[in-house]
Amino acid sequence: MSVRTRVARTLAGTLIVLAALVSVGLTAPADAPFRIGVHAVFFGVDVDITFGTLHLHFDWSANPLTAPTTKPVSRLL
Repeated sequence: MSVRTRVARTLAGTLIVLAALVSVGLTAPADAPFRIGVHAVFFGVDVDITFGTLHLHFDWSANPLTAPTTKPVSRLL
């Protein structure tokens, strides 16, 4: 078996496992040990991933909460 075939099979297997984990996590009940919660917020997304006691949180918003500058706040006015 060539290296290209092994890499292709490994990549395909990884994608299948990730798709399975995401589908199981999205459909899991709120008290399940593994769950993924996706919530829409104003112009953004809020994602919570829980695996046992590990809790990961990711949020993204199109509206920045801070000013997009490197200047100090006192010099903005």
